Amino acid sequence: MLHIRNLHAYYGKSHVLHGVNLDIGEGEIVALLGRNGSGRSTTAKAIMNLVTWEGSMEWKGQPLKNRKAYEIAHLGIGYVPESRDVFPSLTVHQNLLLGQKGKGKGSRWSFDDMYAMFPRLKERQHIEAGLMSGGEQQMLTLCRTLMGDPDLIMIDEPTEGLAPKIVEQVGAFLTTLKSKGISVLLIEQKLTIAMTVSDRALVMGHGSIVFDGTPDSLRANNSVRKEWLEV
Repeated sequence: MLHIRNLHAYYGKSHVLHGVNLDIGEGEIVALLGRNGSGRSTTAKAIMNLVTWEGSMEWKGQPLKNRKAYEIAHLGIGYVPESRDVFPSLTVHQNLLLGQKGKGKGSRWSFDDMYAMFPRLKERQHIEAGLMSGGEQQMLTLCRTLMGDPDLIMIDEPTEGLAPKIVEQVGAFLTTLKSKGISVLLIEQKLTIAMTVSDRALVMGHGSIVFDGTPDSLRANNSVRKEWLEV
């Protein structure tokens, strides 16, 4: 579905990504791992055309070059940034409503689906999002993106700073996506959840992919884990 070759990305004159190659298939969960500053978040931002980039990126055979972020979203790519970015003055239900891309599309997801996955959101559906905890806002951001019915969802550090119980709920959320045939690019620093739910694990270092294999092969590769990951 997503095909990236020789991706270079820049922040001004700073050259951040150096020839990244990345493929994500239908219904596949791919973990993008690495230390802070390795280029993981920049990769997602480049896919959404939020940074300057060069190279080749295609989504279902369509080039992504020169497309606006909202156009890329309408093609079926959802993006959950690390900053979460809820609309603080709107209620939970209103935030979810904004995630919809239009009626009559035949979305795989409903409000009831969101509330079933995260019952806490149902309890707080009439509460302003800015009054919720960080974990609750993370649940909301995941569900708001999912309401747009993407075929690929990119999730940046979904478990950062969350309590273990909520981390478990995020893991169940990812498993549900896989059961629905939705592809996931999971950007993580921690190995625990990524290695549990992912089909493939990619490791980034200094703006390049330094490992691409199964979670089991990464577990067995001590040299990669010691050099490029927090273990």
